Amino acid sequence: MEKSAYTSSRKREHMEICCANPIERGFSGFDDIRLVHNALPECDMDAIDTSVSFLGYNLSSPLFIAGMTGGHPDTTEVNMALANAAAHFNIGMGVGSQRAALENPELESSFTIVRDAAPKAFICGNLGAVQLVEKGAEWADRAVEMIDAQALCIHLNPLQEAIQPEGDHNSAGCLEAIRDLCASAKYPVIVKETGCGISSGTANRLWGAGVSAIDVGGLGGTSWAAVEALRAKDETLAALGNRFADWGIPTTVSLLEICDRKKPVIATGGLRSGLDIAKALSLGATLGGMALPLLKPAMVSYDSLLAEIEKIQKELRVAMYLTGATDCRRLQMSRKYVTGLTREMTSNTP
Repeated sequence: MEKSAYTSSRKREHMEICCANPIERGFSGFDDIRLVHNALPECDMDAIDTSVSFLGYNLSSPLFIAGMTGGHPDTTEVNMALANAAAHFNIGMGVGSQRAALENPELESSFTIVRDAAPKAFICGNLGAVQLVEKGAEWADRAVEMIDAQALCIHLNPLQEAIQPEGDHNSAGCLEAIRDLCASAKYPVIVKETGCGISSGTANRLWGAGVSAIDVGGLGGTSWAAVEALRAKDETLAALGNRFADWGIPTTVSLLEICDRKKPVIATGGLRSGLDIAKALSLGATLGGMALPLLKPAMVSYDSLLAEIEKIQKELRVAMYLTGATDCRRLQMSRKYVTGLTREMTSNTP
């Protein structure tokens, strides 16, 4: 089987495994965050402004549809539903890795459907850091052009690659490639982890390389090590995936390490409600991204997806009301209590 066919079939496997198996692992930390209740909110809940500005684009909500799929014909309808929802709610959206379509242009329609369905939406392209090293900025530019994206996410997934039987095990040169892309690109570059979090040290290197935003992609949501363990036909690789299924930095810890409210950060990794988004913003995030919680209803029907997003939006609005935050800027400045493991990890960080 050609390399592009391997990549495409893997995308379908990933989507099927994620929807049919318990692949969420680890501790995200959101249970450790308690927003301070305001018994006198002195505001109208129905007039609360949930809009945010991200990389110069105005969005109606901090909810972000995190990149999850594409690269196989069977993923086209899901991406279309997600894009229609992004357009309907005026929220941002990312696509899954575009590697398969870059290797085989016949698969581009599973991605281009996103821009067709949402011509005015804020869309982020997606390319792996290892592919950036191998192929250079040309592939990055092609990924952006493919879907007329406003930004490009460069994803970091060393754990997943370490478990994959066909994984790329050499990540040398990734930082330099990211730096070179940031220097030449005419679009914002976002760097995202895919479930293991980003430490303060890594974030500092990425800011120094010129990235426009960071997506922490912390521990607590979909574990790609667990996904690869289920894909593995080799018992040794399956055992390895299960051993490292909860490896990483909890999302809340990652946010507390890297958010200084001066640079845009996306919180992904275990966010499962509008309340979690509110907590993420209180820790300094600009957007709160979800993948699996939106993929599952999107696989059922478009109406199910809309209903899930409306529920998340309602939860966010109630959380803002109960803290007295009339807009997202005030929510970011709201008081919170940090307890449990999150407090222990952040207070003991060297």
